[in-house]
Parts: sequence; structure tokens; C-alpha cells
Amino acid sequence: MTKAHKSIARRKGRTRFAVKAAAHGRPRLTVFRSGRHIYAQIIKDEDGVTLAAASSLDEGLKGKAKGAGKDGATQVGKLLAERATKAGVKEVVFDRGSYLFHGRIKALADAAREAGLSF
Repeated sequence: MTKAHKSIARRKGRTRFAVKAAAHGRPRLTVFRSGRHIYAQIIKDEDGVTLAAASSLDEGLKGKAKGAGKDGATQVGKLLAERATKAGVKEVVFDRGSYLFHGRIKALADAAREAGLSF
């Protein structure tokens, strides 16, 4: 593992520790972004179960917006919020991982809030 990978893992661990401490039983909305796509899922940590998931690779989003941009992240956030409400989840804690709350991560979070998730 390179020095850069170690620092990313350390940053991610710090964020995850703080998020889990503040959760108080709420599920965690976690985000992963790659150069081409963005992925998000809502996880219930007590049971280790994924309650809802969405990505820019989903069938309904493939042609709508480019997965690497803010438009794609916005579409993923809306889709995730819809799936979460169907699963009965309204309140979550946001886990940004090792990423800054900026750009695509912020666009996904804002879209999920507008579509009905509370965090």
C-alpha cells in the first residue's frame, strides 16, 4: 500500500468513525465516486444490510446524464431517495468517505435532500 493509499484510508476511517458515532441508530448513506461513475447506498450498520442503492450505471440513468458529472450525481441522488422512501427510510447520516463535500458529492447530497431524505 502506497503512502497516498494509506492517507486516503486514514481519512476515510476518521470520517466513518465520526459518522457512526453520530448515527444514533440511523442508517448510513455512503458514497463512492470513480472517474466515470458515482455510486451510493444506504446501509444499516447494526445488521450489515444494504437497504437501498443507486448508481450512474442503473438502467434508468444510463442515457440521461453523464455519470462522471454533477448532472449524473444529481440523478443518482434522486433515484436513491426514491428507493429509500419505498424501503421506509426517511432519516440517514451522510458518509462522504474520504471525499470533500464538494462537487459531485454535494450534488448527490442536495438532490437526495430535495427528494425527501433527511440528514
